Amino acid sequence: MFFKRRPKSPAELSDEELLVRYRRQGDVADLGALYERHMPAVFAICRRYLRPDEDAQDAVMQLFEKLVVTLRQHEVSNFSAWLHTTARNHCLMQLRARQRAGPESGPLVLHFPDAAAVESAPAAHLGDEADDLALTEERLQAMEHALAELPDGQRRCLELFYLQKKCYREIADETGFDLGLVKSHLQNGKRNLKRSLESSANAAR
Repeated sequence: MFFKRRPKSPAELSDEELLVRYRRQGDVADLGALYERHMPAVFAICRRYLRPDEDAQDAVMQLFEKLVVTLRQHEVSNFSAWLHTTARNHCLMQLRARQRAGPESGPLVLHFPDAAAVESAPAAHLGDEADDLALTEERLQAMEHALAELPDGQRRCLELFYLQKKCYREIADETGFDLGLVKSHLQNGKRNLKRSLESSANAAR
């Protein structure tokens, strides 16, 4: 007697196997399992570009809806890398659309305040002392590159402070750095980041 082999559950399959099966059978449960594996990374990417968090969450859902169609039509060899790029491009398109919509859609700015003025306050409550840099698509790409070039400590502190809106104490607790080192990384990272962005802007002229 021959027994019919039980189909593997989504959790038992690799990314590549899930993609193949989804393209062949179109079962959204396979795509859902695949996306669930990568959702934390996708949300983290979206939070780097979109605020408030509700906008980032909306972007995550919009991406999933797009994948339902896209992954039936296109073969993807490295899903993780492809999804990272797709999420980033989706966020840039959202920002571009907001810019076209005009000022009523909300400002797209990244704040670089004087670190001494915000020792205990999250970056979300900055005020008029901030030096605002408009986040155009080109600046976003330059910002991502410049952050990647920073020393690990500076990059980590800047991401926590400016992108995740954490205060000095929260950064110290999360990284294990003492407060003095957190301040140093933020001040040096801010200076190096602005220098890199200015260099990129000059090179583009």
